[in-house]
Amino acid sequence: MNNRVFNTLQSVFGFSSFKKNQEAIVSSILDGRDVFAAMPTGGGKSLCYQLPSILLPGITVVVSPLIALMKDQVDSAVQIGISAAYINSSLDKDKTIQIYRDLQKNKIKLLYISPERFALTTFIQTLSQLNISLFAIDEAHCLSDWGHDFRPDYLSLTNIRKFFPNTVIAAFTATATKQVQSDIIYKLDLIRPFITRASFDRPELSYRVVRKSKTKDQLLKLTKDRVGKAGIIYRTSRNDVEKTAAFLVANGIKALPYHAGLEERVRTGNQEKFNCDETDVIVATIAFGMGIDKSNIKYVIHGDLPKNIEGYYQETGRAGRDGSDSECILLFSRGDSVKINYFINKIEDIHEQEKSRHNLNKILRYASRNVCRRKQLLSYFEEEHPGNCNNCDVCNNENELIDITVDSQMILSAIARTGQKFGINHTIDVVRGSKSSKILKFEHDKIKTFGIGKSKTKEFWHLVIDELLGQECLIQDSERYNALVISEKGTDLLYGRIKTTMFKPVIEKSKKSREAITLTKDEELFERLRRVRLDIAKEKNVPPYVVFSDKTLTDMSNLKPRNSEEFLLVNGVGEKKLESYGDQFLGIIIKYL
Repeated sequence: MNNRVFNTLQSVFGFSSFKKNQEAIVSSILDGRDVFAAMPTGGGKSLCYQLPSILLPGITVVVSPLIALMKDQVDSAVQIGISAAYINSSLDKDKTIQIYRDLQKNKIKLLYISPERFALTTFIQTLSQLNISLFAIDEAHCLSDWGHDFRPDYLSLTNIRKFFPNTVIAAFTATATKQVQSDIIYKLDLIRPFITRASFDRPELSYRVVRKSKTKDQLLKLTKDRVGKAGIIYRTSRNDVEKTAAFLVANGIKALPYHAGLEERVRTGNQEKFNCDETDVIVATIAFGMGIDKSNIKYVIHGDLPKNIEGYYQETGRAGRDGSDSECILLFSRGDSVKINYFINKIEDIHEQEKSRHNLNKILRYASRNVCRRKQLLSYFEEEHPGNCNNCDVCNNENELIDITVDSQMILSAIARTGQKFGINHTIDVVRGSKSSKILKFEHDKIKTFGIGKSKTKEFWHLVIDELLGQECLIQDSERYNALVISEKGTDLLYGRIKTTMFKPVIEKSKKSREAITLTKDEELFERLRRVRLDIAKEKNVPPYVVFSDKTLTDMSNLKPRNSEEFLLVNGVGEKKLESYGDQFLGIIIKYL
């Protein structure tokens, strides 16, 4: 690769070398070859089309699915000196016309577009009059109905090859099986593409599965232990998002909700506050998934079971994008799968129903098996991993197995003696000896198993039933108000022909909060630099990470540059950012020294 490419990498982007696979992708694009690139979140895919956009003679068109993400990406590109713009429904007519004029005058090198625009004949005609060198398709897995996030509006992109037969097309995704990969290449009609699949391993991410009990209390403890750190909490329903956010706020956590049911003004405002470090936690549905480009998220918590591995991998991938150690925590209850199954049963297409159930079973196995979490995730993407990653709850021996054979027999006996006609809560009331009106009405206080398990908590019995459902010893009959029914395997357990175990419930160990930690000198400088960054970001109306990422500030606080030449040695500092911010940050560093 020629010196011009490396000079651009250093002077514009502030990097002394490429990340793995970036160089080969950039080289292929500049050589006029189509590309399919599967790269994990944080793998640097945006550089793979932004750098060529500077060197190619024409315009680079980037297809991006979300408006909020487009704005952040354009802001980031402009900050390093790339002439960039976006066109979507958020712009008024006059602004859109002005951008088209700038495109015709070759004033714009990088253009972000939403996929639905490609369904408009007039838009295609306008593009055909421009000198376009590259189409970069971000989140390309949305093209495939084999993927976890198929979007029909992406299908209009299948016409790109027809109207632009000689233009390079590069497809990027952070999550794709081999089947999805083949589907994308076929639908985009990529010609002899350069195919690269970077490792999906994110060694900086730790993975943990915690038994779900009192969800809101668990989430409060997890966030309190991580005060001052940016985090995302995913909940399945909008109602749970609202309630969780309100509960956290009432208990002193800076949290905001995000879901599609909020007014656009509120939703966008909450996202911007999170991006600008004005709130620590965003509680969201998966609608928040692809709309975030924040680099310093330190943890992602799933308060409910995701529907599939691909979605879980992508959502957890929002953490640690700056390369720093970050946490991915899943609160797991088999009961969540019952809710998901309810909606799966409503899918009319049998093929889609089977696919959804297959995907659900895979995420259930991930959460319940005593096998390295990283090994399981990578196996889904057909990537080998030896296990023993030393960065998940399984490998760190956080999960202790306990025998629950006798406890299970108590539950199964109670279910059998009440005629297999009642649900979870009533069964627990029976074994704990509750004198509720329902118990008395059906005279269940007179059966042999009444009160047999009163020494143990409701939460414990919920976990036991949860485990029995997961092991298919019990079935919930959805046609009879989720009554518990004993399976053939459950009968074997009841009569002692088999035994069973479950993970011992985990008691969260407290961590020191951010305020309780005495700052070292480097951390103190980092905080000063962070405050300056926030002031600049507010002045320019951009998220702080657009100015500099946390990783760049960390490098800056460790290297402590004293002049422009040394400042350029900081990872993530290019000539444009030196010119824009060098004096302010150098002033803080020199004053600190």
